[in-house]
Amino acid sequence: MRLYAPLSFAVLALTAFTAAAQTAPKPSASNAHPVKTRATASPIIAPTPPMGWNSWNFFAGKVTDKDIRAAADQIVATGMKDAGYIYVNIDDTWEGQRDADGVLHTNDKFPDMKALADYVHSKGLKLGIYSGPGSKTCAGFAASLDHEVQDAQLYASWGIDYLKYDLCSFRKDVMAAKAPDDKAEQMRLMVAAYDKMGNALKESGRPIVYSLCQYGWDAPWEWAPALGGNLWRTTDDVKANWMSIYDIVNQNAGLAKYAGPGHWNDPDMLEVGNGRLTLAENRSHFSMWAMLAAPLLAGNDLPNMKPEIKAILTNKAVIAIDQDKLGREGTRAYADGEVEVWTRRLAGGATAIAVLNVGSDRVASHPFHLSLAKLGLKGPDKGKDLWTGQEVTLTDNQPIELASHDILLVRIDAPK
Repeated sequence: MRLYAPLSFAVLALTAFTAAAQTAPKPSASNAHPVKTRATASPIIAPTPPMGWNSWNFFAGKVTDKDIRAAADQIVATGMKDAGYIYVNIDDTWEGQRDADGVLHTNDKFPDMKALADYVHSKGLKLGIYSGPGSKTCAGFAASLDHEVQDAQLYASWGIDYLKYDLCSFRKDVMAAKAPDDKAEQMRLMVAAYDKMGNALKESGRPIVYSLCQYGWDAPWEWAPALGGNLWRTTDDVKANWMSIYDIVNQNAGLAKYAGPGHWNDPDMLEVGNGRLTLAENRSHFSMWAMLAAPLLAGNDLPNMKPEIKAILTNKAVIAIDQDKLGREGTRAYADGEVEVWTRRLAGGATAIAVLNVGSDRVASHPFHLSLAKLGLKGPDKGKDLWTGQEVTLTDNQPIELASHDILLVRIDAPK
């Protein structure tokens, strides 16, 4: 979520940033629960791209404790949990005021965050939360500036498992205020702020997924992993229309080398089931996020999810592409007119091939023939169409017809 104009994009080499030590006041009141630190090393966080649901796309600022509990119930009831969706993430507008000790309390919509986390955990799910490095969040609620360690410890005491950290007011509060005309210094300040929260989360005693949300400015894929970032936004916000979805896919081309177990490029949340996307566009959207090894965070109306949308979101064969343990992000192999061909290397020597019609017409109006040679394959290659479930054989120069904005997604377990 973003409510302000973008910073100019600059790619700079970075050195490590060390956050200043902070002393956190003792938590107080019923919303604060002490937490013990843990000395033992934790396993890798987010070894595959996180999967779950985020409140913003459907509820925006109206989300409540009741809505999050209902979402957890629906994730279980619909089979989404069985398909791999684990995180139930609260976006902006949960925040209340800080007390005299600086401890942040929730607002009336969320009377007891620890109790909510306990409920979500009782379903075998995990709870995510939202803040930012500025004084205010995007929606104008209290954020974490000068309270990073205190907030991280509070999140850990509640049992939070995921933090989305949104740039928002930090740009005005700090970047523009301290370095109005110095883009390099603005970037240094931004990275230092994300590093400060990253360190605070590491010291909190709880493994918490760290999601950097700063819209791809200043190439976060080059520096976010060193700060403990498990995922980082690569682009502006996605919208529930084809132009936005394809533009984001296009912008992620070339970033594959930065992704891997524990650190992922994030093209933003899923819009599957939202807006006026056609079924073909929903399939392509989901398929390409899987090819990009992207986090799969649904944002649809869970209680009223149509069967065809549920079928897309719970397609285990496509999800297996996204969650492949090798962790290699897909790349665009070549384009021919309005058709693009993407490939992704998978564990065990398998390959995923996506043929995407990005144009407005059926491929039949300008026949497309698949070139296996351009994919480094000889063929014929036997595989499975992951949307129909049918066995297919791909041959060189094979004609393929797709509807507008539709996709052919094939897994080949033993490519030639």
